[in-house]
Amino acid sequence: MSKHFYKKDCFTGVFRFGINWTESYICLFLFRINKLNNMSTFEILMPKMGESVEEATITKWFVSEGDTIQEDDVLLEIATDKVDSEIPSPVAGTVKEIKYSVDDVVAVGLPVAVILLEGEEDTSTSSKEVKASTTVESTATPDVAAPASVDTSSINKTSDRFYSPLVRSMAQEEGVDVAELEKVPGTGKDGRVTKTDMQTYLANRGSQAASSSTPKAAAAPSTPAPVKEQPRVPVSVSANDEIVEMDRMRKLIADHMVMSKQVSPHVTSVVEADVTNIVLWRTKVKDAYLKKYGEKITYMPIFTEAIARALRDFPGVNASVDGDKIILRKNVNIGMAVALPTGNLIVPVIKQADQKNLVGLTGDINRLANLARENKLSPDDIQGGTFTVTNFGSFKNIIGTPIINQPQVAILATGSIEKKPAVIETPTGDTIGIRQKMFLSLSYDHRIVDGGLGGGFLRRVADYLEAFDINREI
Repeated sequence: MSKHFYKKDCFTGVFRFGINWTESYICLFLFRINKLNNMSTFEILMPKMGESVEEATITKWFVSEGDTIQEDDVLLEIATDKVDSEIPSPVAGTVKEIKYSVDDVVAVGLPVAVILLEGEEDTSTSSKEVKASTTVESTATPDVAAPASVDTSSINKTSDRFYSPLVRSMAQEEGVDVAELEKVPGTGKDGRVTKTDMQTYLANRGSQAASSSTPKAAAAPSTPAPVKEQPRVPVSVSANDEIVEMDRMRKLIADHMVMSKQVSPHVTSVVEADVTNIVLWRTKVKDAYLKKYGEKITYMPIFTEAIARALRDFPGVNASVDGDKIILRKNVNIGMAVALPTGNLIVPVIKQADQKNLVGLTGDINRLANLARENKLSPDDIQGGTFTVTNFGSFKNIIGTPIINQPQVAILATGSIEKKPAVIETPTGDTIGIRQKMFLSLSYDHRIVDGGLGGGFLRRVADYLEAFDINREI
């Protein structure tokens, strides 16, 4: 599938293109064309790699200033907490300016590089001069001058909190030094300071300054306290111990798990399901299924089918919490945790799972699992999940208490399937037989999911699995 460029959009301020990522189009608003002093340039903008992604980290540059590039040449590699991606150039030309360095965190929509179009000549007006004049023209505030001594450019390298370029710019313009910026309460993700937080702080800055001049004992706690740093437990290290630095993904997973436990009061319910019919059916049809559809059928598509049906029956589990509001999701998009060769985890999402049959679910699950292990997932593959399932059974674990994947409100874990003696009810009386059984455990957010809702949903999943038709056609 080839790339398609829509030239008519260039002169409206945005250059749009579609690119084939795992046979699906993702439209990225990456480029802005400028006509400056008879010199045409493209600005490469930081793309929005998913609905909840607000910034990305530049992990590698493949070009340098002055390099000549061709259309489709890879310019840089970026990383978010969702996915790593390479960003290509849609035009041929010369790299006029690189605005950020490796490891810089850049907000979505900000320019990261400027390309001088092929055939154009650089004029005496440099891009840095144009950028400076544009910045002054668009951001200068009458009668307000930022103190020259305030410099927040390096705060992200020294602070435990992230500050977006917009927040740093506002702080610099208003004369908020680094020490003061650290005290601004943040309401964003992981306690980050947002534009609204800065506006609120600056609006009340005068009264805060007045109160800060009084003795601490007399100061009223009218301003919310800044987000507390996570306590660090002292660890002793012996001579034979090995110290391994966490990689970027493991750090993100660690932060996400701690945040989830802090945000949601977790409760876990457990049921045991008899899946004998499912085991017998899969054993009977797996060869014919592979021959007919070219796909190996595992237990996960069957589990996903039952979960999707139960989510339709219990929409309160297919939800999110936004402050004091409950968002009931209309789409049933089930994420599945996939273990990577590096030992990390990623959660690709099966979209509209309730609208797909077993064949469709099998194809999606196999495709996403393979792409995850090959590090080829697209941003769209990991966005929009409304519920998550994780399979402890793949590691021969019988049960587990998973941590909720925020901003969802529940996650289900499937244990290993084991043969067990069980009481079987028959028309002629009870008997003991060997059955295939497994545990299902559901962790849910007790803010909105009570035991009745969570337990009822989990029992419904087990009921659907136990009622599986052993004579089902493939």
